[in-house]
Amino acid sequence: MVKQLDEVVAASLHSFESITGKGVRAVYNKENYVVGNKKLLTENNIVIGDELLSYADEWGQQSKTIIWFANSKQALAVIAIADKIKETSVAAIGQLQDMGIELYMLTGDNEATAKAIAQQTGIKHYRAEVLPQHKADFIKELQQQGKVVAMVGDGINDSTALATADVSIAMGKGSDIAMDVAKMTIISSDLTKIPQAIRLSKQTVSTIKQNLFWAFIYNLIGIPLAAGILYPINGFLLNPMIAGAAMALSSVSVVGNSLRLKWNK
Repeated sequence: MVKQLDEVVAASLHSFESITGKGVRAVYNKENYVVGNKKLLTENNIVIGDELLSYADEWGQQSKTIIWFANSKQALAVIAIADKIKETSVAAIGQLQDMGIELYMLTGDNEATAKAIAQQTGIKHYRAEVLPQHKADFIKELQQQGKVVAMVGDGINDSTALATADVSIAMGKGSDIAMDVAKMTIISSDLTKIPQAIRLSKQTVSTIKQNLFWAFIYNLIGIPLAAGILYPINGFLLNPMIAGAAMALSSVSVVGNSLRLKWNK
């Protein structure tokens, strides 16, 4: 049943407790209430009616996040929250997979919701009902297998995993703590910026290697010539002006090669 509220009145709570990764607990008029996921209700031995459970199962298969509201004895209501999956997110996942990157989705949502989202976005591997610490533990498992792990997150619950990962990426519209912990922050919420950042980083490393090569080649050839290595053989001495111009040309070539990154798409 859907009921429209004409007026919302703030309730005065006697106590309030936030339970990480599960929900919240509060006391109102000497009655305990909880708001959170199904695991929170199960741990508190709260009965869930068949009607509410059927609603939750249906909404979960539609990739909606399920939130339960209950007192100390039974579930009183179930709420479904859904975020529209952006087309750019689907495109970004496809690009990352084409680059040979193995993707995992770690979410606190239930199994049905996680499976539906994974199918819609094309993610092959996912884990549901994952607590914040378990995200970090899973990253450690991958690292122990010799894999370099990058973590993308935007919430407070992602901060531990971001700190654990080899490469941590936060979204600009996420929580402040996620951005503080992450090594890189994407200014927008567009996930396609992530494969772009990876490609740019590879191009940057390649350019650095090219610059080192040209710098060493110039010095490897120029310094012996300037020192007169050919003079005993054929009497050749490098004019100091030419040597100075060659060193300047070395710097110009390095700077010019670096500037090519500016025009790379």
